[in-house]
Amino acid sequence: MLTTAPRLGPALARLLLVVAALLGTLLATAGPASAHAALTGSDPQDGAVVATAPKEVNLTFSEQVAMSDDSLRVLDPAGKRVDTGEIRDLCSNSTVRYGVALLPGLPDGTYTVAWQTVSADSHPISGAFTFSVGAPSKTAVSLPDTAVGGGLVGALYGIARYLAYAGFVVLVGGGAFVLACWPAGAAVRPVQKLVVRGWLTLTAATLALLLLRYPYTRTGELADVFDLGGLRAVLETKTGAALSSRLLLLGAAALFVAVLFGAYARRREEADHRDLTFGLALGGTVVAAGVAGTWALAEHASTGLQPGIAMPVDILHLLAVAVWLGGLATLLVALHRAPAALGRTAVERYSTLAFGAVVVLAATGIYQSWRQVGTWSALTGTRYGQLLLVKAGLVAVLLGIGWISRRWVRRLGEPAPAGDGAEAGIESGTKSGSAVGTDREPVDDEPADVVDADVTEADEAAEVEAAEVEAAEVDAERAEQLARQRAAVATARRKKERDADPERSGLRRSVLTEASVAVVLLAVTTVLTSTEPARTEEEAGPARTAAGAPAVPNRPVDVRLPFDTGGANGKGTVQLTLDPGRTGANALHIYVVRPDGSALDVPEVKVAFTLTAKSIGPLPVVPDRIQTGHWSASGVQLPMPGEWLMRVTVRTSDIDQTTIEKNVKIG
Repeated sequence: MLTTAPRLGPALARLLLVVAALLGTLLATAGPASAHAALTGSDPQDGAVVATAPKEVNLTFSEQVAMSDDSLRVLDPAGKRVDTGEIRDLCSNSTVRYGVALLPGLPDGTYTVAWQTVSADSHPISGAFTFSVGAPSKTAVSLPDTAVGGGLVGALYGIARYLAYAGFVVLVGGGAFVLACWPAGAAVRPVQKLVVRGWLTLTAATLALLLLRYPYTRTGELADVFDLGGLRAVLETKTGAALSSRLLLLGAAALFVAVLFGAYARRREEADHRDLTFGLALGGTVVAAGVAGTWALAEHASTGLQPGIAMPVDILHLLAVAVWLGGLATLLVALHRAPAALGRTAVERYSTLAFGAVVVLAATGIYQSWRQVGTWSALTGTRYGQLLLVKAGLVAVLLGIGWISRRWVRRLGEPAPAGDGAEAGIESGTKSGSAVGTDREPVDDEPADVVDADVTEADEAAEVEAAEVEAAEVDAERAEQLARQRAAVATARRKKERDADPERSGLRRSVLTEASVAVVLLAVTTVLTSTEPARTEEEAGPARTAAGAPAVPNRPVDVRLPFDTGGANGKGTVQLTLDPGRTGANALHIYVVRPDGSALDVPEVKVAFTLTAKSIGPLPVVPDRIQTGHWSASGVQLPMPGEWLMRVTVRTSDIDQTTIEKNVKIG
């Protein structure tokens, strides 16, 4: 049977357009995921110039990371790999450090260190820096423009994450709404479709995340989604284990859905119904908690501060969100597709259930905020804190709209008796070729010639025409016209029923507004779980300001600076060594050599250090002459870590002198 296509009313269309715009803007500004772990140090340092080639390169991180053989690469100026490819675990106590040995006999030049890994909370991180042996040189190394976790693969992965959360919310919240608030709803076809689609969405999104995981964290190439070797590697990680466990739990969830909409919907004996309700509630809670645990196991809750407490709290938080927002989605569907079967009792039960979920949500949310933010400055000064404020604002808006909905609930009456509640629900979904039979959703705005027609007369006319069609066996075109007329009559009847019940219409509008805000709230939550926690960002701030300088370098800072004063014997190189190259007292040694490498005797050498970012300096250093071409100063005090400007003045005669500059990173 053919039906006319439903059309949205102007108000509803504008509301959905605003929601889509907000959601699109939010996801468009999400960008590549920031990770929980951060690079806090390197040896050699970024931009360092060392006299001899180091034996290995080390990286230090703020949190534990998962390293593979290709996670750390060192490339020579021609782009050829010069490391051994064997990652060394140098972690000790709370220090997270990894290194890779370099090939012996490396020539002078600029070398590029490229690294890529996955933090303990499942997010990919990457970066690159350079150091030079002897003196800087040109390099042919070109790194990818798109950061790991970005590009098309990153966008698809973010969409799959959002759909996974949405599917979980609808699946768990819809099941809870039926069991706790509206048992008769188990026999209402639109409600069944909603919950089943939630299960399908979550399952499909989980499969997509599993296939996209390898290109998302490693290659960035969409073609690698079907790389079996990459999939095997993903399954061996913590995130892969969580996603595969979720798929197994979704198999149990499918059994739950089948019983809920099968045996449970058909059960009539009160005692049997009560026992089955208890069994479904217990089993459904266990499965839902297990699915929620797959997020807690692999993301922010599994690392950082108090993971043993944070993971159960995260599970409760996800379940509370699902019960609240998933129940809201089910209520919206019931109000639109089966309004005559939904009574005040069911809505009041959901209101009580939602209140309990909001209390749990608030308690767990406060703990999570303290754990991930830590300070007031981080709440307003970091992206994570700002997103958290947006989320809190949206929750407040939802609560305000919910208060308006409660006012409509108090004025709501029970539906007219139509036999058994479940049968009434079925009838509301199947009568006159409506939602279940035709999968056509009722709408608010219909053509004027249909809305203004008298429904009773239209029914009689449709019956007469049906009899004529059956008797005369008219052609297929006439049958299609009759089908459209019947659908229009059914829609007019439904609209008349809805217009005759202003309380349900008011409740339907307020719940629709709540659901629209909930869509944006879920998007904010998805972006929030992909953003580096504020506490980590603030703690790693000083190290990032130093652009990768280690807190305790393993060797002195060595710098070579060529100079030319313009006079006789005015060309040469200044070689400076700052030991140990960190805050506090340092020993400074200066060697002045000719272009052929022999010592050059100069009348004067002066050095000054300036920390421009903190407006410290210049701090002058006047070294003592030790011997020809060798100058030294002890107790050189550098009070703070950061990027210091080192200015060296060399005088080769009474009138010939020059000043050369170099930025050095002090840990």
